[in-house]
Amino acid sequence: MSSSNSSEVPNKTPEKKRRYLSAEKKFQIYLEAQDGGKPVGELLRREGLFSTDLARIRQQVKEGALQRLSAKPGRQQSQVSTEAYEAIKLELQNKERALADLSVELAILRKKTNGGSWDR
Repeated sequence: MSSSNSSEVPNKTPEKKRRYLSAEKKFQIYLEAQDGGKPVGELLRREGLFSTDLARIRQQVKEGALQRLSAKPGRQQSQVSTEAYEAIKLELQNKERALADLSVELAILRKKTNGGSWDR
């Protein structure tokens, strides 16, 4: 036997790509599982899921519903994306810099109009 054969791994299966389901697809699966018209096993086979995946989807639906139902009535604070936050922050810094420059110019103009001199 050669040493190259012993280092090879026989019958190695290619790794499956991880599948991400959208929130709408998860909710659709949840509703179909709750329907009771068809066996859950059939739904899981059709979607290529395991029973643990369905249990996780059910838990996520429960958590989302509880979070939404526990929200107090009234206007909700909106969330700003990090890109928008950084853009607004940069704009504020630029405006603060411009305000500081204008304050210096105003002080200089006040000195000139009040008869102040630069020789002090």
